[in-house]
Amino acid sequence: MKIICIGRNYADHAKELKNDLPTEPVIFMKPKNAMLLPGKPLYYPEFTKDLHYECEVVVKLGKNGKFIQEKFAHKYYNEISLGIDFTARDVQNELKKKSLPWEIAKAFDGSAAVGEFIPLNAETQINDLDFQLKLNDEIVQDGHTRDMIFNINNIIAYASRFFTLNIGDLIYTGTPAGVGPVKVGDKLEGHLVGRKVLEVDIM
Repeated sequence: MKIICIGRNYADHAKELKNDLPTEPVIFMKPKNAMLLPGKPLYYPEFTKDLHYECEVVVKLGKNGKFIQEKFAHKYYNEISLGIDFTARDVQNELKKKSLPWEIAKAFDGSAAVGEFIPLNAETQINDLDFQLKLNDEIVQDGHTRDMIFNINNIIAYASRFFTLNIGDLIYTGTPAGVGPVKVGDKLEGHLVGRKVLEVDIM
C-alpha cells in the first residue's frame, strides 16, 4: 500500500507557511512504515525539536485504477477518516533552504497517524464535511472540505496519471490552517462531522 499526501491544499495553510498557492496538486509520499495505527502513541523523534501536527481528511481506496477520469473518481473509494501528517518542521525548513527533498521530515516511522474509517453512503456530501483537531481538549484546527483548493475526486484523477492506485492505498488530502507544535504528554483528538475518529498520545 501507498500513502499519497497532498500539500498546500488549503489557502489559509499555504499562507501561514508563506507558500505560494499551487496550480496543480502538490504530491509527496510516505512509506507504509509511516503509518501509525489507531490507538498507538507517537514517540517523539529524537532528530527534531519542533514536531508539528497537520490534521487531514484521509481517503482509503477501494478499487485499483490508473488514468481515472474525475467524473468516475467517486467509484474508487467508500471510506474516509482523519489522519495527522506529523512533520519535523525544523528539519523540513533546513532542507527547504538548501532546495533538498524533505522526506526525512515528513516520512519517518509513525508520521502518518490514521483514525477509524467511516463508510460512505449515498447521502454523504464529500465536499461538505467539517472536521476538527483538538490538542489537550482545545480546538486548534477547524477545517471544511469545501475549502480545499483541489477536491478529493480531482486529487484522485490527478494522482492516477502518475501512479497506479491500489486497493488499500491512503490519500491524505491536505491540512487547513492552525498547524502547530506538540510536546511529550500532549493528547490529540480528531473529530469528523462531530464523531471522534482519531486519538494520538505523544510520548
